Amino acid sequence: MPAKKKEKETQEENKSKLRIKLKAYDFKVIDSSAKQIIDTALRYGSDVSGPVPLPTEIHKYTVNRSTFVHKDAREQFEVRIHKRIIDILNPNSNVIEALTNLTLPAGVDIEIKI
Repeated sequence: MPAKKKEKETQEENKSKLRIKLKAYDFKVIDSSAKQIIDTALRYGSDVSGPVPLPTEIHKYTVNRSTFVHKDAREQFEVRIHKRIIDILNPNSNVIEALTNLTLPAGVDIEIKI
C-alpha cells in the first residue's frame, strides 16, 4: 500500500500547473505576448507547454447601407478573436511573481488559472 500512496503524491506534484489563456483581436500582438510569457517562464526554470492556438472566434455583422430604402444594399463586417493557451508546469513563486509584474501590450486579455 505505501507504494501506491507515493505514486499518488508524485502525480499530485506533477499536476501543479498554471494555465494561461490569451485573447486578442490582432494575431501579431498575441504571438509577441505569448513569446514574452514563455521567455519569462523559461528564465526562472519552469517547463512550458505551448502556445497552443485555439480556434478563432469570428463574429459577423450584416447591416443595411442606408437607413430607409435600398433593402438589398448591405455591408458585412467581422470581428476575429484569436486565442492561445500556455501551460506552465511546476511553477515556483519566482515565476508567478514575474508573471504578475509582466507588462503586456494593450489589447491582450489574459486569464490565469492555477
